[in-house]
Amino acid sequence: MDIRLDKYLWAVRIFKTRSDAADAIRNNRVTVNGAYAKPSREVKVGDQIAVRRPMITYSYRVVGLVANRQPAKNVAEFCLNITPQSELDKLNVPHETIFVFRERGTGRPTKKERREIDSMMEGMFLDDDFDE
Repeated sequence: MDIRLDKYLWAVRIFKTRSDAADAIRNNRVTVNGAYAKPSREVKVGDQIAVRRPMITYSYRVVGLVANRQPAKNVAEFCLNITPQSELDKLNVPHETIFVFRERGTGRPTKKERREIDSMMEGMFLDDDFDE
C-alpha cells in the first residue's frame, strides 16, 4: 500500500486539509528522515516526519499506513508523536507582558487609575531606553 505524504499528514490529523499539508511540504516546513520532500513522496512504516510550526518543530514516527482521515482516537495506531520535551517546553515559555489586574465588571479605569498606569509604564520604558 503506497500513501502520499500529503494524504498521510491529512489522514492522521497533523493538518486540517490536504491542501494545507501540500503547501507546508512545498514550503519546506516538512522533512522526512531529515530530507525535504515533495507532496507526492511515498510514506513507509518507520519514517520520521518533522513538521515545523511557529515556535516549535513537531516530530512523528510512521507506525502504520492509512489513506482515509481517521478519528482522533485512532491516530495513535498510525502515527507516534516523538517530539522531544525540550521542544514542547518552548510552548510554555512565559511572555513578558504588562497586565494590570482589574475585577471583572468594574469598567474602564478612572482618570486617577489611568495616571497610575501611565506613570508605571513610563518608568518601565524610559529607564534605560533613551540614554543619549
